[in-house]
Amino acid sequence: MNQSKTYDYTPQLRQLMQVRGISSFKQLSQQASVSQKQVKHLRAGQIGQMRLETLMKLGEILDVTIADLLSTFSPSMNVAHPSSATSSEIRNLQQEYQRLQTQLQNQKQELWNEFQASCIQTLEPWLLQWSAAAYAAQQNPQAPAVKLLPLVRPIEQLLQQWEIEATAIVGTELPYDSRQHQLMGGTANPGDLVRVRYAGYKQGERLLYRAKVSPVN
Repeated sequence: MNQSKTYDYTPQLRQLMQVRGISSFKQLSQQASVSQKQVKHLRAGQIGQMRLETLMKLGEILDVTIADLLSTFSPSMNVAHPSSATSSEIRNLQQEYQRLQTQLQNQKQELWNEFQASCIQTLEPWLLQWSAAAYAAQQNPQAPAVKLLPLVRPIEQLLQQWEIEATAIVGTELPYDSRQHQLMGGTANPGDLVRVRYAGYKQGERLLYRAKVSPVN
């Protein structure tokens, strides 16, 4: 059966276009970066013959999900006895859609991780120097530098959102651990008391920077 002569989803498509302020099928094809032939396939209920990438582009422009497109423009979901061939095509589309959704989520997470890593690298000088500067300012409240402390609270909030936290507080004394601490001078055996000079940082369970310490004389 020739679906283009049997089904006509032009009214449904025009309704979606109207909501988005799209006045013509040519405009729709241009905004979605798909051919007008693909738009004709959609109008004719031939969604099972369309590439998933094309459906994703059309769905984005029309502000509907792939599932919405399938339910609206698929003959197999709108007739009492759908053909097995069409039903198979739709199932394949749905499976491919789910696969791509999972792939996109993974890519988003990878891009986010790369973005965080890039930002951390940019913030590295601040991360390594700020804890010591803040500690010095707090020890002398009369110094002008103490007035700068509130200015960095947004950065500290950002670090909290990224689960980046200091592994030690500047000025504290604690047992030396070469896995967590970096000696700035002198020598120290495991367990010897050292004083934190610069805070170290970790993200979750991953150590970013060891704390810089010096032996307690």
